[in-house]
Amino acid sequence: MRQRTGTWLAGLAGLALVMTAGGLVQADPLPGTQPLVMEQPLDVVMVDGIDRFALRELAASAERRAALWKRDFSSVEAYEKSITPNRDRLKVYIGAVDPRVPAKGLELIATTQQPAEVANGAGFTVYQVRWPVLNGVTAEGLWLKPEKAPVARIIALPDADWTPEMLVGLAPGATTQFAKSLASAGIEVLIPTLISRDDTFAGNPEVAMTNQAHREYIYRQAFEMGRHVIGYEVQKVMAAVDQFTLANEAEKVDLPIGVAGVGEGGLVALFSAACDPRIDATLVSGYFGPREAVWQEPIYRNVWAQLTEFGDAEIASLIAPRVLAIDPGKAPEVAGPHAVKPGRRGGAAPGVIKTPARAEVEKEFARAKPAYAGLKAEEKLILMAAKETDEPVSAPTLSGWVAKFAKPVQNPAATVELKDARAGFDPQDRQRRQVQELVDFTQRLMRESYKVRDKLWSTADRTNVDTWTKTAQPLRDLVYNEMIGRLPAADMPPNVRTRPVLDEPEYTGYEVVIDVYPDVIAGGILLLPKDLQPGEKRPVVVCQHGLEGVPMDTISKTASGFPYYKAFTAELAKRGFITYAPQNPYRGQDRFRTLQRKSNPLKRSLFSYIIPQHQRTIDFLKTLPNVDPQRIGFYGLSYGGKTAVRVPPMLTDYALSICSADYNEWVMKNTTVSAPYSYIFTGEYEIFEWNMGHYANYAELSMLMTPRPFMVERGHTDGVSIDEWVAWEFAKVLRHYDFVGLPGMTEMEVFNGPHTINGKGTYDFLHRHLKWPVKTAGK
Repeated sequence: MRQRTGTWLAGLAGLALVMTAGGLVQADPLPGTQPLVMEQPLDVVMVDGIDRFALRELAASAERRAALWKRDFSSVEAYEKSITPNRDRLKVYIGAVDPRVPAKGLELIATTQQPAEVANGAGFTVYQVRWPVLNGVTAEGLWLKPEKAPVARIIALPDADWTPEMLVGLAPGATTQFAKSLASAGIEVLIPTLISRDDTFAGNPEVAMTNQAHREYIYRQAFEMGRHVIGYEVQKVMAAVDQFTLANEAEKVDLPIGVAGVGEGGLVALFSAACDPRIDATLVSGYFGPREAVWQEPIYRNVWAQLTEFGDAEIASLIAPRVLAIDPGKAPEVAGPHAVKPGRRGGAAPGVIKTPARAEVEKEFARAKPAYAGLKAEEKLILMAAKETDEPVSAPTLSGWVAKFAKPVQNPAATVELKDARAGFDPQDRQRRQVQELVDFTQRLMRESYKVRDKLWSTADRTNVDTWTKTAQPLRDLVYNEMIGRLPAADMPPNVRTRPVLDEPEYTGYEVVIDVYPDVIAGGILLLPKDLQPGEKRPVVVCQHGLEGVPMDTISKTASGFPYYKAFTAELAKRGFITYAPQNPYRGQDRFRTLQRKSNPLKRSLFSYIIPQHQRTIDFLKTLPNVDPQRIGFYGLSYGGKTAVRVPPMLTDYALSICSADYNEWVMKNTTVSAPYSYIFTGEYEIFEWNMGHYANYAELSMLMTPRPFMVERGHTDGVSIDEWVAWEFAKVLRHYDFVGLPGMTEMEVFNGPHTINGKGTYDFLHRHLKWPVKTAGK
């Protein structure tokens, strides 16, 4: 293969030069395009450009949020009404959407070996308790019950690395025992167990164990179902509020209800108070600050769409005019994922936690002030005097906060040490139960999710192809807007640049680069058969590489990707098709995976960029004199197959789509903890798509190809899944095409082979539906 690569140099007068065996020569661009001068590899330029674009968008997000708020400061009641839509959206973003089990009182946990009464303190008793939250989900922890009538009721939230016992002094490890101090002051306290950052229970012993924090393990499966570990824990706090509200009603009192937390507990406290107006006072320690760099934090803090509407200041505005105290004290920090233990898999997402510097806290606090000022409640928004190096929830901080809403009891014996009455108590047993309950709940959501999708997709009329086409567009918009994330249409000039890179007997190859957004480019390699005649119109096949691939992997027989791609871009060009191999941005491991992290908070995903890149590519292809714009097909392998069910369904300019070596019961593959090929256990932490389980599985995405042809290519030994899962999902597509009156427009070829292009039934499919006669192949 005569590949005209080598060192590309910037030429004089804007010309591109290429080093060939014959020396330095001018590389003429494709007619109608500008010369391409680019020294770095296309994939590097592409990923770096999207990275710069995403970071700029994050930086600009705070100023844009105001457009989604319509605050009415005329009265507290008017304000509450005006922010209710924002509060409702926040609950959706964190997945706090499931109905809670009604409160009927706290359940004391006791056995013949362990009493419910754990310890006696200065004026209070400690019990181990649980309370119902969701169907099959409970909260477990400690209840600190004052001997006399309480003066307030508070939910105390430890950091995820701390147990409830640490906040009471029953176990070492925490840098504050503020729950004990609250109980000594006559306040009733509930301390839930948070899902920890340990990895002990992160996995399925029958499949694989991982180095993921428990929080990431829950996050991965929950995100796919439109749920979140944050939302689950907010529900536990709101269920605790249910219990305190029940107690107030039973005792015919109106005691204030508060929530206070440190680190991860501070995060949960902030979100809980924003979601539940019944919480009268909130203390957030070691968490509050700007969120535009949340992509650097652990993935279990990644919240879809959050920064379109909510930084910490905006969340604080949902608490106004109630008491909110911000404590900049030091919270536990995280340096990264756990080291991989023997017998476990790695692949946990990178991420660090650092206590926000006081200057950063002050910056975000200043953004929160206007909401309180507008309600004339400035005194209820408090920034404590602590620095980021101070202990969290110090005695002055705690007393200053409590004084804003309650009159604590003075207790000179508050420093008395407590002794745990339980013999052999292991907090890991409780953590295991709490993790497993959320796993079981999420797995039930997964198993039942098809019913939600069926109901949603029944809104389109399958009577015939015309009724389907007229009624399916809202579903396409829903998937694009809510699951993939839609960027504004590209409106900058495409500025197409090209240079020749291949010269074969059958075709000439050009590298192509097209502008999409500032710093965002589309690019790839175009193969033009040499027997093209003036005025002749031919079909195009866009041939998409997979994970960590480049266009040449799909062209060269000597490339490392040949066993998978079988040079299908070149083979189709030899058959007379014009072919184009795009570069997609899923290359560079963490470098591209963090693009997902930088995009998710703005309600975007990797495909938010890929779809406009492909639209620009199609627009360019249509300008070529030998291209028939009505016959542009798509064929992708692996991650390219993933592209096949996300890009052509959104872009109706694609005449057909072929998904190779990827088709799946995708929701299950991303959510199940029972199968070895699940992404729950792998390093592809970017793969999860928000609420896909309730929006669209592969069958529904494929249906959006209607009335265009759609095909699946599947090898029996392809490890991405098993035949049964693939057949199950594809059967729904086959039925759908039959229902709308298009039998024969969708098919699946199954062959005896692995994760590879088979190039038999799919090639025939391309010839038939793109109307290019097989007899011309090889000429």
